[in-house]
Order: sequence, then structure tokens, then C-alpha cells
Amino acid sequence: MSDNKGPGGTPEPQEERRTHDRVVGTPSPAAEKQLLAVDEAPAPAGAGAQLDEDAAKRAERIVALFFLLAFAGSVAFIAYYIGWSGRDGGMHGIFRARESNFWLGGTMALSFLAMAIGVTIWVRRLMTSAPIIQERHEMVSPPETREAFTQEFLEGAEDSGITKRPLLRRTLLLAAAPLGLVPLILLRDLGPLPEKRLRHTFWGEAVKKAQAEGKKGVRLVVDGTNKPLKVSDFSSPGGMITVLPEGVEESHHALNEIAKSVTILINVPSDQFKPAKGRENWHVNGIVAYSKICTHVGCPAALYEQTTHHILCPCHQSTFDATDAAKVVFGPAARALPQLPLAVEDGYLVATADFPEPIGPSFWERG
Repeated sequence: MSDNKGPGGTPEPQEERRTHDRVVGTPSPAAEKQLLAVDEAPAPAGAGAQLDEDAAKRAERIVALFFLLAFAGSVAFIAYYIGWSGRDGGMHGIFRARESNFWLGGTMALSFLAMAIGVTIWVRRLMTSAPIIQERHEMVSPPETREAFTQEFLEGAEDSGITKRPLLRRTLLLAAAPLGLVPLILLRDLGPLPEKRLRHTFWGEAVKKAQAEGKKGVRLVVDGTNKPLKVSDFSSPGGMITVLPEGVEESHHALNEIAKSVTILINVPSDQFKPAKGRENWHVNGIVAYSKICTHVGCPAALYEQTTHHILCPCHQSTFDATDAAKVVFGPAARALPQLPLAVEDGYLVATADFPEPIGPSFWERG
């Protein structure tokens, strides 16, 4: 046993012996008994002080100005969304989409930013900095606590100035009102309404223009080069190429029209080609044209297998028979690829009409 004596042979006091035994770096016993450090920092300067009413009035006008700016931004958002974003039938190309995103995003950002700045200035300049102490209680509040909360809420409302500063209250409500209407307006649709624009492509417009000039139809041009395609240029069986109507790049909303008009041209061996009833003259020696847009969800059906003459959509493996009016032979697609009627004029391949049915997914037909 240890006699716990000090250097002079006298017994050490209990507290002193405990201090000597503590490992360096561990907290003292007194500190171990405290869960939270005591905050001895002084209260902020001016805590609980009354506001300078002249300075408060200036801040009040600044806050009201920002609330009015937020209101103007919300109204501009609603006005642009209703009046301009869906003009010209609703469909727009990449440039119109960029314009729409700029104005809608800019006006909404302005509204939220102005609202946030106004509230921040309100809190920093118009509310006193009296210290607030919150005590922990049981989850179920007794009636007296609820009454106390009501009293504190009313005192807080009084302290914030919202009850005695009607200009702030009214401009805040004015700024917040349009923001509450914005979600309801956005529920109007998920974008510009397509109306009946998906039922037709630029092929029909181009054919009408060519026939008005005394031509049989509009010439097919190779996608990427815009070179008109002759029958002799596409005489090898088993070939496939993407074509567009001549002049589509000069059309209004060219990107939209190209996306809808894109077509695959396939040279099927004439002895294996089985034209659909009523479409016996829609091909040229086995050269047949189908819409490139899959009828399932609109992916490009751009893969062609020469041995089976199957057109494959890589997205969900919908498969179409090129020798039999592009009918579905496998996959989730519900209908065949629309066929484009072809003819020859001065050695060039031409389309004589638009696709007879809407191109793309089946739900597009409801546009």
C-alpha cells in the first residue's frame, strides 16, 4: 500500500493528491461537470435601446422601395409568361427559349432578391437588439405557456414595427401577393402548347411551294451537306442515309422544322419490298423513306440491319420492318414509322406530299 506522503513526509491533502494524479491534457474535474461553456460575452452594443426614429423612417422607405421592386418583378414575370413566352402559337426554337429563360429567370430572381434585401434591412435597421433567452420545457405546453407565447408573439410583432408601420406592412403584402399567384399560373401548362403543329412537318409546306412552281415535289437533300440526292447517288441496295426537305434551313424556326422533318432513306432490294396497300407508287425501285423519329418516345431510329432489313431504335429496342411499311416487329412502339411518298424528277429524288399521319410518339397525335 502507498502511504501517500509528500516530500516532507507529511500526508498530502486529498484535493492536492487528485491534482497531481491527473494526466496532462485532460480537463479539470470542475470543467468535466459542465456540459456547456458559460457565455460571458457582453450583450451587443445598444441592446434593447430605442431606435432613432429619423433613421428608422429612412430605413422604412428603403425597405418599402425594395418591396415595391419585388412586386414589379413578380408582375413582370406573370406578364411575360402570359403575354410573350407563348406567342406565335407557343412553339419556339432555341433562340426564343433563350429569350424566355432570360426574362422569366431574370424577373423572378429580381423579385426574390429584392424581397430578401428588404427583409434583411428591416431586421437589421428596424428591429431592436434586445437579448432573448429561451428556456427548455416539456413538449406538451401548459396553458400558461401558450398564453405566454401569445404574449411574446404580440410583443415581437410590436417590436418588429409591422403593426405601427403600415407602409412596411402594406408594401410587404403587395410584394408577396404576386409570388403566391406564380405557382398557379405555372400550372397552366408545362410549356408552350403545341396546338396542331406536331401533326404536320415542313415536307408538306415545301411540297406545296414546289408544286405551285410547276414541280412534281420538293427535292430530298442530304443532312449535313444540303446536297440534292439523285437516284443514281443512292443505287446500292442496303444503304441508309438521313435526308431533309430542300430549303428547311431557311424556314422560320429552322431547328424545330428540321427536328420534325428528319427522314431516313433506305434502299431495300426491290424483290423483297412489300409496299402497303395504296402505297405501291410511294417508293422508287425499292428506295423508301420513313420518319426517323421513333413512335415510342421520339428517339432517333437510326440503326439499320441489312440482313434482316430491320430499323432499330437504340433507346428501347423498338424494331421496324423496312420491307413492310416499317411495321413494328418488336419493342414498345405502338405504330409503324410514317412513310413519305417519293418520286423522281429530272433524276432527283423528290417527295410528293407530307407524311400521311403525325410523326413521332403516339401521344404527339393529341397535340
